[in-house]
Amino acid sequence: MKIDVIALNGVFDTGLAAVLDAFQTANDLTVPLGLSSVSFDVTVVGLRRQVHTGQGFKIPVTRADGRTPPDWVIVPAIGQRAPEPLAAALSTPEVRDAVRLLRKWGDQGVNLAAACIGTFIAAESGLLNGEAATTTWWLAPYFHQRYPLVRLQSGRMLVHSGRVLTAGAALSHMDMALWLIRQASLVLAETTARYLIVDSRPAQSAYAISNHLVHSDPLVQKYEEWARGHLASGFSLQAAASEVGVSKRTLERRLRAVLGKSPLSYFQDLRIEHAVHVLRTSGDSMEKVAEAVGYQDSVTLRNLIKSRIGRGIREIRAERIDGGESA
Repeated sequence: MKIDVIALNGVFDTGLAAVLDAFQTANDLTVPLGLSSVSFDVTVVGLRRQVHTGQGFKIPVTRADGRTPPDWVIVPAIGQRAPEPLAAALSTPEVRDAVRLLRKWGDQGVNLAAACIGTFIAAESGLLNGEAATTTWWLAPYFHQRYPLVRLQSGRMLVHSGRVLTAGAALSHMDMALWLIRQASLVLAETTARYLIVDSRPAQSAYAISNHLVHSDPLVQKYEEWARGHLASGFSLQAAASEVGVSKRTLERRLRAVLGKSPLSYFQDLRIEHAVHVLRTSGDSMEKVAEAVGYQDSVTLRNLIKSRIGRGIREIRAERIDGGESA
């Protein structure tokens, strides 16, 4: 498999290293596993003669000009963590050159993978339009606003749609690389993950900090306050809209613009968030926890937790916190 990794100035050091180390480890393991026919030809390509990482390290790159299209092109994150500086970075000549290259290779049938803030660069190319995708959780509202034609699934760690693979925040670079390795060999991917001690993380919603997403919008904050006070009693769009002082349509539109979710979907997220907190900090039965967040039976809650955060009740119980410290 021929893979080109695009390194832009300011590339996220950990993300780039995770991708390169994963493929190098996989290549080193092919012979011991009897998979000598499997190999990953990985090249770090740049749009400028000199490229420095976000931490200031100079990295050797092969110029992208005139290269034969690879099987996959990977776009790691760049070191921007807020909408304003990210918007400025996306308008730089270097990023615009990268976007043109992605479009050119996309027209030639190249598969595209991007992780974390690299998903914004991928989205700039238009190759994500109409596709399902994920992105780093804390910039999901901005991604949704900037790229409304992308079907955002920000709670997921990895999303494969058409010829595009996207990954969530920061260390999802490793998940992305392992997914690509898995396409060549399941055994090789599993062995590589064991060597690197990488656990399965199917969702990033378990790591998201809700307040980070809502604090900048007063209306959404008011809705969240209402929702947290009504987890046990149940959802009512009319009651919520009346409480925050807007129409149902306005409330629906604002939450979709800021969070990329409906009021009901976000209400369910808060229910699950609270249920997981109670499971970690108390010895309450599942029936009692379900009742506290408005579900009539524990089976429904179990299934929702498993589908939303990718972990079972036993795993969550094992993470129990007493007095603010891990047991």
